[in-house]
Amino acid sequence: MAFRVVDMISSLKLLILFCAVMLPFAVSQSAVAPSPAADSCNGVFVSYVYGTGSQLKPTNATHQPYRFQSTLTVLNNGDEELKSWNVFVGFKHDELLVSATNAVLTDGSSLPASVGNGTTFAGNPTTDLKTAIETAGDVTQMQVQVQLVGTQFGVAPPAVPMPSTIQLANDGFQCPAASLQGSNVMQVCCTKNPNYKSNLTGADEFLPRQSGDLTIMYDVIRTYESNYWAQVTIANHNPLGRLDNWKLSFDWMKEEFIYTMKGAYPYVVDASECLFGPQGTYYQDLDFANVLNCERRPTIIDLPPTKFNDTTLGQIPSCCRNGTILPPTMDPSKSRSSFQMQVYKMPPGLNRSELSPPQNWNINGTLNPDYACGQPVRVSPSQFPDPSGLPSNTTAFASWQVVCNITQPKGMSPKCCVSFSAYYNDSVVPCGTCACGCSSSTTSTCSTTASAMLLPSEALLVPFENRTDMAKAWADLEHLPVPNPLPCGDNCGVSINWHVYTDYTNGWSARITLFNWDETAFADWFAAVELDKAAAGFEKTYSFNGSLLSNVDNTIFMQGQQGLNYLTAETAGANPSKDPPVPGKQQSVISFTKKTTSGINVAAGDGFPTKVFFNGEECALPSIRPTSSGNRKGSAIILSIFLALVAFILMQQ
Repeated sequence: MAFRVVDMISSLKLLILFCAVMLPFAVSQSAVAPSPAADSCNGVFVSYVYGTGSQLKPTNATHQPYRFQSTLTVLNNGDEELKSWNVFVGFKHDELLVSATNAVLTDGSSLPASVGNGTTFAGNPTTDLKTAIETAGDVTQMQVQVQLVGTQFGVAPPAVPMPSTIQLANDGFQCPAASLQGSNVMQVCCTKNPNYKSNLTGADEFLPRQSGDLTIMYDVIRTYESNYWAQVTIANHNPLGRLDNWKLSFDWMKEEFIYTMKGAYPYVVDASECLFGPQGTYYQDLDFANVLNCERRPTIIDLPPTKFNDTTLGQIPSCCRNGTILPPTMDPSKSRSSFQMQVYKMPPGLNRSELSPPQNWNINGTLNPDYACGQPVRVSPSQFPDPSGLPSNTTAFASWQVVCNITQPKGMSPKCCVSFSAYYNDSVVPCGTCACGCSSSTTSTCSTTASAMLLPSEALLVPFENRTDMAKAWADLEHLPVPNPLPCGDNCGVSINWHVYTDYTNGWSARITLFNWDETAFADWFAAVELDKAAAGFEKTYSFNGSLLSNVDNTIFMQGQQGLNYLTAETAGANPSKDPPVPGKQQSVISFTKKTTSGINVAAGDGFPTKVFFNGEECALPSIRPTSSGNRKGSAIILSIFLALVAFILMQQ
């Protein structure tokens, strides 16, 4: 009997051992097993499978949240390697994506992220999918599965919150409409577009570099077992793009941290997250007092010019410019910025060839356009001039490119505005009400919807809060309505007045005036105006350096002349207790000929710009233009009476 018990125990041990060995294998195989429908696809097979869902708190009858779990699968059944796969998922239920394995969002958003209008995924860390031919059918190299967890609104189980569509987003592929299999499976087979002409050959190891308004290169220039040095280069390619006091941020995906830097610096110097995290446990002999930053999402800022020759922090080409990156049309030598950083890695990626860049890049400036950045794409290694001065180049160990383009985020307000005036009308059309946004607290004191009141030209020289009496007096003089409550201000730090100055048979002229109402001065400023019908007649600017751009349609580019390229900040009045603040101001007359623009009607609107830019930011334009129907009725007597009235009102305050 004892022998039987021993035999049974031995058999049980063998059974447990067998299960322990085989179960992980079975689980791993089922996790990557392709769908049976994929067998008929000779391209890239994409599927979205809804798994489970459950109701979340709080209970809300009109906007109830529900948890969802789904699996996105991408399988390469084609005859060419799929490089840097991208898949669009048409979410449509106000989804908030909380986590996604093996992928990141191509728009650079960090999770959790709102994806209710659809989003595109990119592979991370597996960016490329090999073919069955080159792997002998190894599905683990041909396929990636993305486990999605998030919150959706309004679709209660057992109903299934499926997306509207799924499709491969890589160039050169065509996808039919995705099909539903039952209620919880969506799939599509995408094939190569025979009409697409690619500049890639089968032998190309990397994708070609892409163009964009701004590009960021992440080049690994030295690599060791536990750390590497990366050089980051930000290059501006847009003739009207610009950054001032740039701030660059990204996400580390594998618990990396920044040990030291040259040419830039973290916005926050803090090693506490490493010291009390897994980094401190692994690197027990490392002095974390010297570590610069351990944040998962650090923010990097440029250094001032005084640090350029600093042997510890500087001496990096194109560094140390206070975060200013000019457009190439203005100064190509100042259209880029570079810095280097030493990055420490964590297990299991501790070998010299285990290299991966941070994800979810974002860059912004002060009064500058907004940029949307894609994810890093592996490209051919960059080459740099040999530091020894020899006529040769050194090659990076690995290079990735991030492409950023100027965008206008939903709900974001401009940062500058434009007013219009003309020789044939006494009134100035000011910047629009809340042109640069209004806070919710202003609605109790002024109207955010009332149209801005027309003004006399003198009012442009005083801040909005000091214009009230002048605006009311002008409305009374010109028999204009006065809203109640009065409209709110434009709230713009920079305003630009465009004044049609003259109009005659063979030509016309305009005057542009820049006003800086901010506390910050602008060095190396620039402005640009787009004139759809009149730009071809541009002759010259008299107080600015101006030119007609060849690579941007109908656009005149202007900057300050040597020594006059500094737009000062707002300053206090001569008598601060009585006099209003004075804006920084720059002004120039611009002349045009009609020889190359026959048929234009300046007074009817052809003399006013359709777009105005300041330091790369597109400014808000008025909704109306000065009309010539009433013409100027400002006789010297009426004007004198008006000025006397304004002076009297101001004296009574």
